[in-house]
Amino acid sequence: MSTPDLNLLVTLDVLLSEGSVARAARRLRLSPSAMSRALARLRETTGDPLLVRAGRGLVPTPRALELREQVSQLVQDAQAALRPSQTPDLRKLSRTFTLRTREGFVENFGIDLIARISEQAPGVRLHFLNKADKDSTALREGTVDLETAVVDKDTSPELRTQALFTDRLIGVVRAGHPLSQAEVSAAGYAAGGHIGVSLRGLDHGALDQALRSLNLTRQIAITIPGFATALGLARSSDLIASVPERYTTRLRADMHSFALPFAVPAFTISMLWHPRMDADPVHRWFRGCLREVCSGKTVKI
Repeated sequence: MSTPDLNLLVTLDVLLSEGSVARAARRLRLSPSAMSRALARLRETTGDPLLVRAGRGLVPTPRALELREQVSQLVQDAQAALRPSQTPDLRKLSRTFTLRTREGFVENFGIDLIARISEQAPGVRLHFLNKADKDSTALREGTVDLETAVVDKDTSPELRTQALFTDRLIGVVRAGHPLSQAEVSAAGYAAGGHIGVSLRGLDHGALDQALRSLNLTRQIAITIPGFATALGLARSSDLIASVPERYTTRLRADMHSFALPFAVPAFTISMLWHPRMDADPVHRWFRGCLREVCSGKTVKI
């Protein structure tokens, strides 16, 4: 059995509504002969005459009367499905967003994000997951809605990305630390004990490359995967933590921060999402909230 032409549903809906081939033709901007041919196809498809002559007009058959409400609803549903998404009523919205971020992001940006969302959409909940790698499977499968990362060659090309803020590495020590008493030199920085922060457990990175160009090396006492933990260790020891400035603003509020006395490339933190969520109006609103929360300017040291 061949598949029926679903475009005939619109024609049938108008014919049954108007009860006239001529009026239906005008409404659909067709010629009367084209509408007559469409009616013939409908009769062949349904196996029913649908509209029959009575005097100078047409009257619906029992089958046509049976179909009228059903066809009208089908056409309305199809039009609604194909219509662009409407602006959601945020006050009535009930949804949970799952974000995958590195340690420190929630502590630094979570309060403002929660406040903004609670004000606009009190029914929205946030679920944060720790970002342990750059695998994008969770975004692809839909178990994660959004994640933050530095976009590089390892980032999946299928993902959508948008920059949130540009950051730089700074040095941080406890209040009263010897490095807090005077201007820090490259040699003075390198001579201290250091906390290495590496998601992949690597001991050396951009900082060490920059120091090598000055014929300096630093002694890393411990390597950990998160900025919040690094700052916690530095707060209660003489170790030096080197962390992103914007990413850790609140986490180091009671500590001494200083600009690194040598050049290290800045980097950009971006949000990433799967393209299937690109046009979703609620997801788009949520991305806007995150972008606004992260848009504050860097405080210079």
